[in-house]
Amino acid sequence: MSDSARPLVISAPEPRTLDLIFTPPALERLRAKYRIVETTAPALDSLPDSELAQARYIIGQPPIPPALLERLKSLRCVFNVESNLIDNMPYETLFSRGIHVVTTGLVFAEPVAELGLAMALNLARDIVDADLAFRRGEELWGGDGNARARLLSGAEVGIIGFGDLGKALNRLLSGFRTRTRVFDPWLPPSMLLDQGVTPATLDEVLSSSDFIFVVASVTSENQGFLGAEAFSRMRRNAAFILLSRAGVVDFPALMEAVRSGHILAASDVFPEEPPAEDHPVRSLPGFLRSAHRAGALDIAFKRMGDMVLEDMDLLDRGLPPMRCKRAERETVSRMRSRPVDRN
Repeated sequence: MSDSARPLVISAPEPRTLDLIFTPPALERLRAKYRIVETTAPALDSLPDSELAQARYIIGQPPIPPALLERLKSLRCVFNVESNLIDNMPYETLFSRGIHVVTTGLVFAEPVAELGLAMALNLARDIVDADLAFRRGEELWGGDGNARARLLSGAEVGIIGFGDLGKALNRLLSGFRTRTRVFDPWLPPSMLLDQGVTPATLDEVLSSSDFIFVVASVTSENQGFLGAEAFSRMRRNAAFILLSRAGVVDFPALMEAVRSGHILAASDVFPEEPPAEDHPVRSLPGFLRSAHRAGALDIAFKRMGDMVLEDMDLLDRGLPPMRCKRAERETVSRMRSRPVDRN
């Protein structure tokens, strides 16, 4: 197929790269079927009108102001490979023109859920601190090392948010026979019941759980909604595991709840990444830290490329995308998660 006959794809996926999100065979298929114009988000607007007018797909999440969108006359789909839907394009206009905006965020659900489970088990059994004590020759043997230990099996669990990540986490927890309550105001109770969990209010989740997993996206309605009052309602010594975005939490209040000894906590995300070298969270006892690495597995990144290729094939045949998650008209403008700046 000649270059002029191949559909044009604009690639601007930073901080990702095509080599990161496609296996070599998948990237070869992409380049064989499409004409790829590689650029950056800031340079997208400076592409020639002839290229912009022919672009069928965009891989990435660059800002697309209205004037630029007018020049993208053949655009059918924006493939967001960052995972968070960002408020940087006129979604209503995109929807009115029948242009899809989709995200590959599903690829991160399983790896993040697995790390979240590991964090919960660590907080239950004090694995990291026990290992560090052993290295120092200060280990406690047998029951002496289990003064604060408890079981995840059969525990009361709360999940805040129940999108792809919440569902993946629930599948893992099912093997532990947990009694799981879920708070998600964007889902009807029947959808939660179908997943084998109990619909609950936020207060019920906070006050009745031994382990609480926070997997909710940041929206215009929930920024910082988990603060001092919320932490005070939690059971003493409950474990709070933050896996989605730090923006849903009042982070100083979370640290104070841990510092006071009321709860334990673990987090893969932080308000500023990385935190300053002297940030108190780095040395806070009872707080398990992970450097926003829960989902950053090569296998997850490569699944992105497979999803993109499959949905491009569907769109080329006049069908809707099915592998990636489509942005919804009613909710996309409410998303407020901060985009990542590193893989």
